[in-house]
Amino acid sequence: MVKIAVIGAGVVGLSTALQVKQNFPFCSVTVVADKFNTETTSDGAGGLFRPNMVTLSANPFESLKQWCQDTFRHFNNLFSSPEASDCGIALMSGFLLSNKEELDMIQDISFGETKMTPEQIANMGFNYKHVTKMLTYTMECRKYLPWLTSKFLSLGGNVHHHRLKSLEELVGVYDVVVNCSGLGAKDLVSDPLVYPVKGQLIQVEAPWVKHFYYFDDDTYVIPNINRTSLGGVRIKNNYSTEVDPEISKSIWQRCTSRIPSLQKAKVLWEWAGLRPHRDPIRLEQDIMNFPKGTLKVVHNYGHGANGVSLSWGTAKHATRLVRQFLENDPELRSKL
Repeated sequence: MVKIAVIGAGVVGLSTALQVKQNFPFCSVTVVADKFNTETTSDGAGGLFRPNMVTLSANPFESLKQWCQDTFRHFNNLFSSPEASDCGIALMSGFLLSNKEELDMIQDISFGETKMTPEQIANMGFNYKHVTKMLTYTMECRKYLPWLTSKFLSLGGNVHHHRLKSLEELVGVYDVVVNCSGLGAKDLVSDPLVYPVKGQLIQVEAPWVKHFYYFDDDTYVIPNINRTSLGGVRIKNNYSTEVDPEISKSIWQRCTSRIPSLQKAKVLWEWAGLRPHRDPIRLEQDIMNFPKGTLKVVHNYGHGANGVSLSWGTAKHATRLVRQFLENDPELRSKL
């Protein structure tokens, strides 16, 4: 039996593990990770499907567009299924507010965008040159990660709670390894191009807020099913995972001054974490050589703050690369 390991249990790792198991049901597939669910960076995602073209500009446009399309199609299928209430998906309208025109690629991926007129913007009470109304999805990762895990396990997938020090530990144990280790790749595969971007947000109870607001200074208000996310910050090369009270104060001031109805929202919890960014995202095959032997690896990491928006699409791409490894190796092909 072919044995495949997926390293990492964030939204990218779990999406990859599920697709690998769906495509290769007779293979043994194991998620190897030291952090799960609320311990992962994905737990702190705002969850809005809105790929950020500024932070993703180093990636090939056609690949990026395909990843987005595949993820959006997956979310659309989930929302149209009985799984919607369990997985955390919600269809949400909202506003993108900016004082400069930004390159955006999702006009033909979302359900459509409408540029608002200066009169309409003035009636909203916002002092921005450009406001776009759009309809898209939000995904609540506190529900989505357990849902992905449950689906993976129901297909016969395995989970191994373990902190890897080196991929060499997996030589001779697994035939193919998919590396979705995020920031861990900096040490695990000695990648100098991956770096942390600290994010921080406040989760509040505000059921009266029915639209998302995404501003051009990384300020956002994103309602999910059970909570609303207020953010945020984007601090490069900051390794602190502690909630900074000054940042929280800034987030609260920015969000409540722009959306005054939030001033009496109940704070549920605060979150700070490190989003693994890389220019470009690393999504490729690799043959790694170790004293113990060689290891077939598919890398899939470096999504930064776009993990949710790209997760299913990059997982689909990674699964194709796994298939190539299996089909091009006569010994592995004979085990399928």
